[in-house]
Amino acid sequence: MSFLTLKFKIENEKRRFNPAWTDKYLFILPPNASAKPMCLLCNECLAKTHRTFQIHFPEGSQERAAKVQSLIASYNRSCTTMVQSCTAQERATAASLRVSWILAKKKRPFTDSETVKDCMLAVVDEVINDVKIKTSVTSAIKNVPLSDTSNICRVEILATDVFETLLEELKKADVMSIAVDESTDRTDTAQLCIYVRFSDGKCFREELLGLLPLQGHTTGEIVFGKISAFLKNNGLDMERVCMLVTDGAPSMAGKVNGLALKTTMNSVMATINLIRSTSSLQHRLFCKLLSNMSTEHHDLLWHNDVRWLSKGKALERFCRDKTVTDLLEQMHAFQVKLDFFTTDLNTGRMLHFPTLCKRISSSAQITFVMTDFIVRLKENFAGRLDGLALPTEVMGFVRDPFTVATEGDLSTRAKEVVPSIDEGEFISCRHAFPNVKKVAIIVLSMFGSTYTCESSFSHMNSIKSSSRCSLTDNTLHQCLRIALTSYEPKVTALVQKEKFHFSH
Repeated sequence: MSFLTLKFKIENEKRRFNPAWTDKYLFILPPNASAKPMCLLCNECLAKTHRTFQIHFPEGSQERAAKVQSLIASYNRSCTTMVQSCTAQERATAASLRVSWILAKKKRPFTDSETVKDCMLAVVDEVINDVKIKTSVTSAIKNVPLSDTSNICRVEILATDVFETLLEELKKADVMSIAVDESTDRTDTAQLCIYVRFSDGKCFREELLGLLPLQGHTTGEIVFGKISAFLKNNGLDMERVCMLVTDGAPSMAGKVNGLALKTTMNSVMATINLIRSTSSLQHRLFCKLLSNMSTEHHDLLWHNDVRWLSKGKALERFCRDKTVTDLLEQMHAFQVKLDFFTTDLNTGRMLHFPTLCKRISSSAQITFVMTDFIVRLKENFAGRLDGLALPTEVMGFVRDPFTVATEGDLSTRAKEVVPSIDEGEFISCRHAFPNVKKVAIIVLSMFGSTYTCESSFSHMNSIKSSSRCSLTDNTLHQCLRIALTSYEPKVTALVQKEKFHFSH
């Protein structure tokens, strides 16, 4: 008869810690569930016999019981101190991240973080009278790492966090459109700005996708390669890009005309400068015109042809919150208005030219130069829209599907399916009309212009100013992303996830 030797591991025996072992063996079970019993004397997880302790504190004596309670209290105090220390460090790190975020949002230099700390200490010194509280708050502020080197690291972490959030949203989006433009920074480095517009399921977002430095030539082939590589490296499918908007420059679009943003911007700025800088009379007449039209503003909000930021802001107000359907409607409306102007001059009625009507006595004084100017203006404007191949029916369908006459009378059938729904909510019917939703998202995801890129160059030059011209391309990219993003960083998660160096 043979016997088998069975071997068991200790963890397989499902042993439980016995509280009586604390008094007998001086072992305690730490709060961590995965931790092993630990000796109160040597803080090791090994079964040792401390002969000296056994001699001075015999088992079962009152002295031994009192000593064991003292050791347990000392261990608990050390654990509490360690937890408090870690928590204080985490709070200091979170404060550092928030200060770096605010400074980057305001496009301030990294060295301003030290100034922020000095300001906080000065405020505490003047506002708080209680000495104990003042000492505690001052100590906490001094422990916040706010050096310029720490600020650079924090900006990199924060920019990466919001960029990862953007990538997660983009990978869920069905379609997206891209706006691209190129400009040079303070050190003559060509920077390629890429903006993306997409639907996150709740609203349409326009976010900075990337700022890519271009070394050497900036031909269309090089630009396309940069964009393709950037999308591929970040796991974005280029087949989901429904539209690429450029400023119409040869390096961006070749022979194909885009939306000609530079011409648009120059025209807008020239108009502003004409009103504000030509003469005081022009300015007064313009203000009176705005007042008579009951407009929201009664004067131009920006006027400065020197600073880039002024151009960006002026153009932003010109194109703010406009979808591609809004801009196309305004463009076509202007073309129709030019037709009215032409007819009005040719017939001599001059209903739309009250000033001209006061200056001439009869329609016979209308010259060929006047009528030809309107004709050439109409032809010039129509030529700028040659690259836009979006039918007006599609634009109208996206804005209000009930107003478009289609085969089988879609509007009637739609109202029969959802008779109680408001027409403005028709596009949101995901389950009943998935194709309508798809068309709407594709069209509304398109950029109406590239003013966002031009505006970002304003911020870029504000960040990389003459006093900060040594910024690297990567740091400039991170600072610009924080300055322009609408996302918020997950500070708490970053503090718990990252292993920050507690430095000043």
